[in-house]
This record gives sequence, structure tokens and C-alpha cells, in this order.
Amino acid sequence: MISEAHFQKEIDLIITNALREDVGEGDHSSLACIPKNAKGEAKLLVKEDCVIAGLEFAKQVFQFLDPKSQIEFKAKDGDWLNRGDIAFYIKSTSQTILKGERLVLNAMQRMSAIATKTNEFTQVLKNTKTKILDTRKTTPGFRALEKWAVKIGGGVNHRFALYDMIMLKDNHIDFAGGIHQAIEKTQSYLTKNKLDLKIIVEARNLQEIQQIIQHKCIHRILIDNFSFADTQKAVQLIGDVCQTESSGGITLSTAKQYADCGVDFISSGALTHSVYNVDLSLKAV
Repeated sequence: MISEAHFQKEIDLIITNALREDVGEGDHSSLACIPKNAKGEAKLLVKEDCVIAGLEFAKQVFQFLDPKSQIEFKAKDGDWLNRGDIAFYIKSTSQTILKGERLVLNAMQRMSAIATKTNEFTQVLKNTKTKILDTRKTTPGFRALEKWAVKIGGGVNHRFALYDMIMLKDNHIDFAGGIHQAIEKTQSYLTKNKLDLKIIVEARNLQEIQQIIQHKCIHRILIDNFSFADTQKAVQLIGDVCQTESSGGITLSTAKQYADCGVDFISSGALTHSVYNVDLSLKAV
């Protein structure tokens, strides 16, 4: 997994690029009618019940625009808020608040939706050993915030990108000539390049699991698109050889049944690719 410093660099890049995209040469609407040094205050109004996420990000945005900006939080990331609640008050120049408004809202609306969805999964799985994982099915350029939101919602981050973990999926296996070839080539590659990366291998059936567990270097087996019955058999086959992860169209209504099969993790792309933004609003005080 990536370090906190690396993760923060990703957040900084998001802020810089988003403001470049949105503000460009200047917020002419504000420049035209609001004095440069005019002070303002606004509140973040929650208009829909949710797990709030992105408060710390909002602080970073406003302080990036003006280090003197002051935020008074009325909640913390991960809190359940109801419609009508105030999440924070921001005091800064009026122009700063207006320049940061859209980025903060766009980010927090999506982050809160992801955190809320993740929290629903964690509640379903709370009496099991199984943890919910995100995937790389994220919005391009926005991944760090979406994975941050998953953690806020109580989930666990999978690999961040292609460079921080090895995951041998069906296409890798087929292109490499089979499971044994893919794993052996991967071990050779890691040794040659002096890389210490964990290896996950996807299995499409029980026969492939039997092949994978012959290799002692595997960190986790991805049990992909298995039935409940075959998932139970897979977990029994794997035993304590390595970690187990179920994936493939798992929903809130089926997650508990997969967890009851004994898997360590369930991964769901729906945490990040199938949510509807939470309704939030930034209003002048």
C-alpha cells in the first residue's frame, strides 16, 4: 500500500488540478462585484441523511486558497448527519469561499455518498470476520478522495494502483499461458527487480484454486464469481495457506451470505462506481 506522504501528494494534485480546471485565470464573477479583501462566512448545510465525508479535504481546499481561512467543524468525518444539520462554518475572504465552493461540494457530495454506501456494507458484515474492500473502479483523477471516503465509511482500501501490489487476473493468466506460468514469471520479475510486492491471484473455478495453492508466495486468492456453495469449498481448500477474497457482483443483499462462507474480504466496485451524490449546500451566513 502507498505511504501517507504519497497519499497526501495525490490529494494535493487533485486540489491543484481541480482549481486549475475550475478557476483558471480567475473567478471573474466574484472579481467583478466583490472587493478583494471583503470578509465572508458560509455554512455547509446537509440536505440529506448521510455519513459525512470530506470535511478534512474541505479544510485543505480553503487553506490552499487562503492559509488564513478558518473552519469551525460541527461534525467529524464518519459521523452520521441528518437533513438540516450543519457540518461546518467557513470564515475567509468572500472570494476565497466562492472559489473553493464548487470543488468542496463536488468532492464532499461524492465522498459522502461513497462513505454512506460503504457504511451500509460494514453494518451488514459487522458480526462476521469479513471486511469490505474497494477496487480500482474509480473516477479518473479522483481516486484518492474516493478511497479516502471508503475508509471514512469503515471499509478497507485495496491496492491503490497498478504499482503497489501484484494482482494476476484472468487476462494476465491467459496471456502468460496459465496459472503456474503467470506466478513463476511474477516471482522471477520481483526477484530480478528487487521488488517486495504482495501477490493476489484470481481463480475462476475450484481447479484453478488447487493450482494456485501449490505456490507458497501467494498473499491472497481472489474467489471471483463463485456460488455460495463453491465459495465454501474454496475457503476449505485454501485453509490458512493465504487470505481469501470474494468478488463479482456482490450486493448488500448477498454480502452476508458470502461472509458466512468464511472469506476474509469482499471487494465491491459498487462502492465507488454506482453511488448517487449526497445533497449538500454551501450557504452564506
